[in-house]
Amino acid sequence: MNSPSPAPGPAARPLYWSVRRELWENASIYVGPLVVAAVFMLGFLLSTIGLPRRMRALSALEPAKQHAAVVMPYSVAASLIILTAYMVGAFYCLDALHGERRDRSILFWKSLPVSDLTTVLSKASVPLVVLPLIAFAVSLATQLAMLLWSTFVLLASGAGAGRLWTELPLVQMTLVMAYGLTVHALWHAPIYGWLLLVSGWARRATLLWAVLPPLAIGVLERTVFQTSHFASWVKYRLIGTMRVAFALEHKDVDIDRLTQLTPARFLATPGLWIGLVAAAAFLAAAARLRRRRDPI
Repeated sequence: MNSPSPAPGPAARPLYWSVRRELWENASIYVGPLVVAAVFMLGFLLSTIGLPRRMRALSALEPAKQHAAVVMPYSVAASLIILTAYMVGAFYCLDALHGERRDRSILFWKSLPVSDLTTVLSKASVPLVVLPLIAFAVSLATQLAMLLWSTFVLLASGAGAGRLWTELPLVQMTLVMAYGLTVHALWHAPIYGWLLLVSGWARRATLLWAVLPPLAIGVLERTVFQTSHFASWVKYRLIGTMRVAFALEHKDVDIDRLTQLTPARFLATPGLWIGLVAAAAFLAAAARLRRRRDPI
């Protein structure tokens, strides 16, 4: 008989229930990735009508192109779901602290024995921990469903599913996906921290206030100094993970091999640790703001 999972300790219990509260109140956290997965799966099911013909045609291609053709739909499915999770995380952060001030529920939540720092950390854990886990689970379930259905279609048509299972490195793809979600969450931590800070400060138009200051700095630098260092830094923070966490060649289309991962280089990158320090500062400032801000 399985014993029940242990309850979180007294110190972690407020954070645990605060995270659960975010899941209860924000259905988009898991609905968004699920909807994208369902839509993609519907399109994939329709596309398998011609799957046996396409698999037979693979024999005329080079081995590398055969591999890319088999892996491509599985990579696209995971990429769309993960990209949706990133977008959900960004918009969630913009509304996380602003929403409770707008609907005045902050008065109720502040009456509970939960510190402002715990509340902010629970909200930060959604894009940093919860959404990556949801994206991973939904992506893996979608890929498994695609593989099982493709196998059924190929076996029913007499084409055979051997090449599909040979060319699709599902185990490596799963490990790569887990690694990718982890490094992106760490790399984007200061972005989520900044969005939470803006959410706790702005009285309205949080998206505008989140975008305008970086945009103004970039325009000012370009106008005064004729340089684009700040814009390059913002771009590096947004998409620089691929440069420091993966070893990619120009011919690489999909990331599906463990040899493409460079965790040591990622951990040795100063930008990672500077970003984590900035994220901690943003979250501390957001907690301090929440302590002082009144309902809108």
